Amino acid sequence: MSLLQLSRISAFYGASQALFDMNLSLEEGQVLALMGRNGMGKSTTVKVICRLLRARDGEARFAGQDIGGLPPHRVAQLGIGLVPEGRRCFATLTVAENLLAAARPGAWDFAAVAALFPRLAERRDQTAASLSGGEQQMLAIGRALMTNPRLLILDEATEGLAPVVRQEIWAAIARLKAETGLAILVIDKSIRELGGVADAAVIVEKGRSVWQGDFADLDAQTTERYLGV
Repeated sequence: MSLLQLSRISAFYGASQALFDMNLSLEEGQVLALMGRNGMGKSTTVKVICRLLRARDGEARFAGQDIGGLPPHRVAQLGIGLVPEGRRCFATLTVAENLLAAARPGAWDFAAVAALFPRLAERRDQTAASLSGGEQQMLAIGRALMTNPRLLILDEATEGLAPVVRQEIWAAIARLKAETGLAILVIDKSIRELGGVADAAVIVEKGRSVWQGDFADLDAQTTERYLGV
């Protein structure tokens, strides 16, 4: 049984339809890349998973449970941790306060997050607003991990960051894959970097899932057709 299963999901923003029969399957411990050009429905799919946007049709199941009618906080409690696009840290809270605000019992505590991102330990008493963009992204990832999720969703986690910081984030994702049983759904534009961590991929085109399979089977023709400029 898949950990996360979306079946024929349709979703709207007002009268405008954004998803059309969207399908997605993610297994326990798997890293799944959700790919597509800008505006094709990737972030909308994430909003449906996290119940930030209601699906009008179709079924969304997590760990065998239908989550389509649940409020967002209940979905988070089931074990879905979101690192949203744009980070959205609590600007006036310190690093430690940001992390503790999301804490739930489990292996991920301040010490575990600090081991993954040592810079957060160095900045623990600084406000989030005083951090660099890369440090804020580390904080956003750490905050999601502090919920001790079964599924971590990373929505454009490296966008707009300096190359050296991007590499730190990718190294952290690779470490999570190697050292934990965490399932990860990652949205990013870098096919090369995704290839280093992703087991499988789903490509979204105009609100539809048009390709799903092992990342190793993603050929140049498919990437040019659906991901090329």
